[in-house]
Amino acid sequence: MGCPRRKALSLLLILVPVHLHRALSQGASPAGPRKPFLERLRRLEEQFRRFQEVTLTHLQDLARNYNLSYDVDARFQSLARETQAVALAVNQSHAAVQGDLSHLKTWMQKTQRRSRKVESRLLALGAALSERDRQHTQDREDQEARRGALSSLAPAVRALQDTLAHLTALVQGQDARLGALEARMQGAGPSTATPALTPAQPLTSPGLPSPSSPAVHRGRQVLRPSPETRDPPQDSAGHPQGTRAPPGPGSQQAWSPERPGETCDVGPVLVFPNASTQNVAFLSPGFPWGLRALSVCSWVRTASGRLGTLLSYATEENDNKLVLHGGGNSLAPGAIHFVIGDPAFRELPLQPLLDGRWHHVCVIWTSILGRYWLHVDRRLVATGSHFRAGYEIPAGGSLVLGQEQDSVGGGFDSSEAFVGSLAGLAIWDRALVPGEVTKLATGREVPGGAILTLDDAQWRGGFVQQVNCSCLELCP
Repeated sequence: MGCPRRKALSLLLILVPVHLHRALSQGASPAGPRKPFLERLRRLEEQFRRFQEVTLTHLQDLARNYNLSYDVDARFQSLARETQAVALAVNQSHAAVQGDLSHLKTWMQKTQRRSRKVESRLLALGAALSERDRQHTQDREDQEARRGALSSLAPAVRALQDTLAHLTALVQGQDARLGALEARMQGAGPSTATPALTPAQPLTSPGLPSPSSPAVHRGRQVLRPSPETRDPPQDSAGHPQGTRAPPGPGSQQAWSPERPGETCDVGPVLVFPNASTQNVAFLSPGFPWGLRALSVCSWVRTASGRLGTLLSYATEENDNKLVLHGGGNSLAPGAIHFVIGDPAFRELPLQPLLDGRWHHVCVIWTSILGRYWLHVDRRLVATGSHFRAGYEIPAGGSLVLGQEQDSVGGGFDSSEAFVGSLAGLAIWDRALVPGEVTKLATGREVPGGAILTLDDAQWRGGFVQQVNCSCLELCP
């Protein structure tokens, strides 16, 4: 815009001297009077002044236009900076949204896994309850059948009682006759020959069976108690059937766990001081091969009113291949879930462990008939069968102590953590016999062939501590 004006101004500056030179050359010539020359000079001066004013006006316009273009450039640069700042803020916001979406996706996946786990456990619990209801119905039918049999035997029992009463009267009469005969013999002289006495045969009235008759013996056989069934009823999720409950306080064999105050040389002790998700110990390298039998034994002392998770084994296929955990909302105080291949589980009673003292616990399982046993302080507390019969716990998973895994090696929850101490923990790939459990609990002998012990435990971070104690009573 300013370039044409500059060209016009330059052209004007060139034409003005030329015009002045022509005017001066005409004035120098003698032709014409001087007055017209002066008049022309004044007009030229007037024109030159107007031209200066116009030129000054144009220069001022050019200056204003230059300032305006400079302001536009500055504004463009400011807008560019603001655009860059806005783009940076948008990128940061996009990254934050992506992070939030990633966290939300992870949380949703974890929630879905837990929901599936809860649904599977509810299905297993429903199946167990249905099985228990079926067994209760069968038991009621058996009881009604026994009541019917007993009611049908009532007339025979009454007839037998009448026969026994009649026989008793006959025996008493024979005793009276025998006494009279003995008195008469004593009253006779010594020369009187004493006849040989033969045992008096019990008299029977016509129509009544004799005591040695098969009918009486059959009646006596009816009065015998019915033999106990050899196979215990199948266990369930509530109170496991086949569980031997501790006798009451009034019985002669009151169930009172022995205090292991003198148990020594149990090896290292792992202390889990609080419920932090960082308090976890890994048993490496896990199970070296698939297990069709399992024995887990350890000294346990809990520092809280719940058990938490003692052991958790997870694989890529299932994060609950083997779990011993308690303290959930669906569990009674002191109860623990023994899980093998979720959703199959059994609920085991471990109420004695809540007294804050050391207790020896052994959980044993075999795939043969799905038998399992729970020993607490050498006593058999629970047993059952048909639990994962023929199943094999696979190798290659992650085995941890003190936390329950929702994924392989992670997904911990502080509400499921174990708070307390573990000592002498060992795992065998076979089912220990009761004699081995007793020797282990009394500290006399450790069964051979353990595949994992606390010597294989590793932990990183957290507050887990390993201490060595000469005896359990001296451990923290």
